[in-house]
Amino acid sequence: MSFTAVFTIAVVLLMLAALMLELIEADVIVFGALGVLLVSGIITPKEALAGFSNQGMLTVAILFIVAYAAQSAGFMQFFADRVMGNGKGGEARSLLRMMVPVAGLSAFLNNTPIVAMFTPYLREWSQRNGFAPSKFLIPLSYTTIFGGVFTLIGTSTNLVVSGLYSQKYGGQLGMFELGLVGIPCGIAGILYLYFIGRHLLPDNRVDGVGADEGREYLLEVKVADGADLIGKTIETAGLRNLEQLYMVEIVRDSERIAPVKPQEHLHAGDRLIFTGKAEGVAQLQKINGLQPVHGHDLRQELLQNGEARLVEVVVSPSCPMLGKTIKEGNFRARYDAAVLAVHRHGERLRSKLGELVLKPGDTLLLLAGDDFIKRWNFSREFYLVSKLSDLPRINRKKSIITFCALVVMVALSAAGVMDIFEAAIVATLVLLFSRCITTVEARRSIELNVLIVIASSFGISKALEKTGAAAWLADQIIGSVHQWGAIGVLAAICLITTILTEVITNNAAAAVIFPIAMASAQQLHVDPKPFVVAIAISASASFATPIGYQTNMMVYGPGGYRAKDFFKVGVPLNILYMVVSILVIPLFWKF
Repeated sequence: MSFTAVFTIAVVLLMLAALMLELIEADVIVFGALGVLLVSGIITPKEALAGFSNQGMLTVAILFIVAYAAQSAGFMQFFADRVMGNGKGGEARSLLRMMVPVAGLSAFLNNTPIVAMFTPYLREWSQRNGFAPSKFLIPLSYTTIFGGVFTLIGTSTNLVVSGLYSQKYGGQLGMFELGLVGIPCGIAGILYLYFIGRHLLPDNRVDGVGADEGREYLLEVKVADGADLIGKTIETAGLRNLEQLYMVEIVRDSERIAPVKPQEHLHAGDRLIFTGKAEGVAQLQKINGLQPVHGHDLRQELLQNGEARLVEVVVSPSCPMLGKTIKEGNFRARYDAAVLAVHRHGERLRSKLGELVLKPGDTLLLLAGDDFIKRWNFSREFYLVSKLSDLPRINRKKSIITFCALVVMVALSAAGVMDIFEAAIVATLVLLFSRCITTVEARRSIELNVLIVIASSFGISKALEKTGAAAWLADQIIGSVHQWGAIGVLAAICLITTILTEVITNNAAAAVIFPIAMASAQQLHVDPKPFVVAIAISASASFATPIGYQTNMMVYGPGGYRAKDFFKVGVPLNILYMVVSILVIPLFWKF
C-alpha cells in the first residue's frame, strides 16, 4: 500500500473520530478533511470541488425549498390533525395509525420537517388522551427513516449515493427503484415496532398523565434589587420544597454556595441555580422578586402586554448559536426571546445558564411573545416542541399549488420525462412564481451545513478511490468473508455502513463506504448495483443512537429519552433491516 493511501486512510480515520466525539460541527470536520487532502496534493482542486457541482448535491439543495413550501403551506398540519383520531382504539392502534401514513409522507418529503411538525402535535395529543409521548416519538423518527428509502427523493442520502453512482458509472437510481427493498424493510420495521418495539420504549409519565418524565431543565434566576425576598432564608422564602424543582446552588459574586441549606439568607443579586421539570420552571416565574438572568426587560414588557408565553424549542444543527453561550450569541437581541431553562437529554446540568455552550438537540424553554412563533415556526434554526393553539391555519390555495407541484415533480421523474434534478427545478419555479414561497424563505430553507457535508464527502470518496486505499480496504473485506462470496461481501458492506451511520452523519458514511464497495464489486467481477442499493438502505438505517440521524436528535429531548432507549429499541431493528436487505437485494439485482 502506497504512502498516499496510508495518509488518506489516516485522514479519514481522524475525521471519523472527530465526528464521533462531536469535537466541532460536522460540516467543519468534513470540509477540514477535504482541505487537508487538497493541500497535501492527494486530490486536485477540480476533484475537491466536484461535489459542489454534483447533481445529487444540488438536487438536495432544491428539495429543501420544496419541503419548506410544503411545511409552510399548512397541509402537513392538516394531515397530522386527521391521522391520530381520538385515541379510543388504544396505544397500539394509535401507533399504527401514525406510522403508516407518516412513512408514506416521508417517501416524498424531507423527514426533518415532518418530524418538526408532528413532534409538538404528538406531545399535545398524547397528553390529551392519557398516553406517554415517549411511546410515539421514537417510532415517529424511525418511521420517517423507513419512508425515506421508499423513493429516490425520500432522503438526501439516496441522492448522494445516486450522485456517486452517476459520477463513477454514468447511471442513476430510479425514482422508485430503492422501494423494491425499502418497502419490505419498512413493513418489517413497522411490524417490529407494533408488536415488540413499543414494549421496549420507556413510559415517561407524571401522575399517570402523558407528560414527560426525566426531562430535567437547568434554570437560573436572579434575586431582584429591592425584592421582598432579600434577607429571608431559603425556607421562609418558599424556595426549599418547590414542586418539581431542586435548588442546586447559589452564586453570590464570585462565591458558589452548595449544597444550599434551608437557613441560608438571600441577598440582592444572588443567582439561584435550579434543576427540575418544565412545570416547575413555569411556577417559579410567578414568584415576585425573582427574574430571569437573560431578558428581564423582555419579561416585563411581555407580561404587561399580556403576550407572555412559554415555548419549548429544540436547537437544530443549523442554528448559528451553536458553540456559543447564550450571552455570547446575544440570544435576546437575535430572537427577541429570553432563555429561561435548558434541557440536555438526560444530562444533569449544573453550570450557570450563561456559561452553558449550546449543542444540537438542546431543548430550550423560552419566554417569548406571539411574534417569536410567527417568525421562527418554520425556521431551520429551531424545531418547535410546544403545541401552539395559534399555529397558522391551512392556506388552501398555497396547499393545492404546493401539493400539485410535488405530484408533478414526482410524476415527471418517475415517467422518465425529466430527471429528478430538472423536475425539482420546475417545481421550485412554480412555487416561487406562484408566491407559495418567497425568495427570502427559499434562501433560508437551504441547510448549508448539510450541503457542505455532502459536497465535501464526494472529494473524500474520490481520494479513497484515487490512492488505492479503497481497493486495499476492499481486499480486507473480501478476505474476511470470501467463503460466502458476493453475498458475504454484501452483508459486510451492510454491517459496516450501518455501524458507521450510527456514529457519524449518514451522508458521510455513504460517501466513505461507496468507493470501498465499488472496489469490492470490481475485484469480484460482479455488477456494482446491489452494493449501491445496500449502501443507500444501510446508510439511512440509523436506529441505535440519537446522534446518527437528525430526526433521532430532534425527538431525543422532547421524548425525555436516554441514549440507552435508542440502543434497546434500535439494535434489533438494525439487525432486522440488514437481514431483510440481504435477502431482498439479490432478488432484484443479480451479481
